[in-house]
Amino acid sequence: MKLTEEQKQQFDWDGYLFFPSLFRPEEIKVLMDEVPALYAQRRPENIGEKTANAVRTNFAAHMYSYPFAKLARHPRMVEPIRQVFDEDVYMHQFKINGKQAFDGDVWQWHQDYGTWRADDQMPEDRAMNVAIFLDEVNEFNGPLMFIPGSHKLGVLEAEHDLTTTSYPLWTINHETIRRLVERGGIVAPKGPAGSMILFHGCLVHASTSNLSPWNRVSVYLSLCAVSNHIRCFKRPGYIAHRDFAPIDCLPDDCLLRHYDVPLPWKDGTPAEELQGSLRAT
Repeated sequence: MKLTEEQKQQFDWDGYLFFPSLFRPEEIKVLMDEVPALYAQRRPENIGEKTANAVRTNFAAHMYSYPFAKLARHPRMVEPIRQVFDEDVYMHQFKINGKQAFDGDVWQWHQDYGTWRADDQMPEDRAMNVAIFLDEVNEFNGPLMFIPGSHKLGVLEAEHDLTTTSYPLWTINHETIRRLVERGGIVAPKGPAGSMILFHGCLVHASTSNLSPWNRVSVYLSLCAVSNHIRCFKRPGYIAHRDFAPIDCLPDDCLLRHYDVPLPWKDGTPAEELQGSLRAT
């Protein structure tokens, strides 16, 4: 999958691209059928919500789940980012965010690259996210909210919020968000399961809690240019990966056909991936 010149210009201007129904229902079913088993496992990669018996996010499923290992190598997700950076990319982070019905908590206003720089010493903003909706996303179940054009302002001042939710995040204060919204507004891409969003690492975004009766499960690949790999292993390896090998894409039909993919963590997370350190790479 290649971006057109018009799409590249739109991405440069807005900081995101939205592709409704990019994946077919039968492809999404392969992934969704795997999610309950992943969320039910007692693994460190499952982070629960602060006030509910629900999974907030699952990390690194591509290391031990066959369907998600194939998704991590899918050309529809990988090739556009490789095209933007004009360089091979590696998997910096892989997560399946739950946002469960009634219990899915907020994700505060933040920039992902702000966290990657502060916690992982990623040198530049040559990393970005690509997300797939595994459920329909509507105005009621906590859609992602973006402030268009905010990526052009670079890394904004942020505070390390350790208390609001179960997951620490470098968040942006309310006054800054007011100014950004006056400048660029807010958008919230919505659409059926199988839709995909590509968004810049510095794009300011958030999502509200999910008080609706509908789940909003999404997969996020955070892909980084190989030359821009992280320099610090402060966080566990299942959150910020330490393998900088370029991703080799599978064929476009990989979700519906068998392809051999490695599952190195199938029998458990390696001990060295459970702990953070300040050791430089």
